[in-house]
Amino acid sequence: MHMEARKYVWEGAIPLQIHLHESEVTTLPPPPPALILAPRIGYLPLLVGLIKPYFGSSLPPGVDTIWFEYKGLPLKWYTPTGVLFDLLCAEPERPWNLTVHFRGYPVHVLIPCEGEDSVKWSFINSLKEAAYIINGNCKNVMNMSQSDQVELWRSVMNGNLEAYLRVSSKLKLITVEDDYTVKLNSSSKSQQGTGETDFAGQVKTGRIPVRLYVWSVSEDFDDLEDAPDIDCWDKISFINRPVEVHTEEAGKCFTLRDAIKTLLPEYFTDKPLFSDESPKLEDEEMNLSSEDAGSNKNTEVEEILYEHVTRNAEIKLVRIQGIEPKLEIPFSWVVNNLMNPDYFLYMCICVRVPEVNTV
Repeated sequence: MHMEARKYVWEGAIPLQIHLHESEVTTLPPPPPALILAPRIGYLPLLVGLIKPYFGSSLPPGVDTIWFEYKGLPLKWYTPTGVLFDLLCAEPERPWNLTVHFRGYPVHVLIPCEGEDSVKWSFINSLKEAAYIINGNCKNVMNMSQSDQVELWRSVMNGNLEAYLRVSSKLKLITVEDDYTVKLNSSSKSQQGTGETDFAGQVKTGRIPVRLYVWSVSEDFDDLEDAPDIDCWDKISFINRPVEVHTEEAGKCFTLRDAIKTLLPEYFTDKPLFSDESPKLEDEEMNLSSEDAGSNKNTEVEEILYEHVTRNAEIKLVRIQGIEPKLEIPFSWVVNNLMNPDYFLYMCICVRVPEVNTV
């Protein structure tokens, strides 16, 4: 594992410009926006300790129910801040202009958040889920001492990678061997004349916890600044599915492209649009009644149209931890260096799917 890359991830931050919603301003002039540097691996509710004192004197009376929005879209508090930014800002916006609310919690869109405790237990539950995917059980997470649990959570809140690694190592959550590093080490040893061979022939397996956010658009665009906005969560497909890494061919790495292909196989179809083995649509050759033939024609046409759409779909953007890696990069390197503290790898993907008129 390249500690330098992990360090960059943990030190990553997003400049925020947070505005108090105009309906909650009770003073003149209204307060200026708050400028905050938010950790990528953190969560928006953890910023309340900085935001509440700043806007406190301008708030109306009542009970605080804090939530954030971006361009009218309520932001999911249990999603890491960096993931929200990567997903909602195709063209990175700096500073990222968010609106904070202290009233009118949108219970129809967001699950309730009771402050830091809610975020902490959401993180721990996510860690349990990752442990189950990797090891087939989550006993090590369940059996954490109270002190280790507190230290682990504080390390995430404070962005302390050293403390995090000290505690998380006790969980024994080994993801997958880094093919890239192994190759470099093997090559180095071979050049030194040690007689040690490459890792060819070895079989390495691993189940990688992945959370994939897929944003589908029908319009084509060349520049990210022309990408359409996401104005509702229904436009996002959330895929929470492990990727199984299984490499056994000499010198072959399981790449990021391979991983995405297992998660979104419909966008990597190599099948021809029309196959010689496909049944004919003519009534005579299908030997069907006119009614059945019409029904089957519709079915065949729908299948061909679907295949046409997926065949012509185009992945416009893949973003992980704010970077847009090449799809040929070894997936093991991506996992070991770009995963979040809950051991999930979060990927944001924009796919252009052309519309087809079936009329």
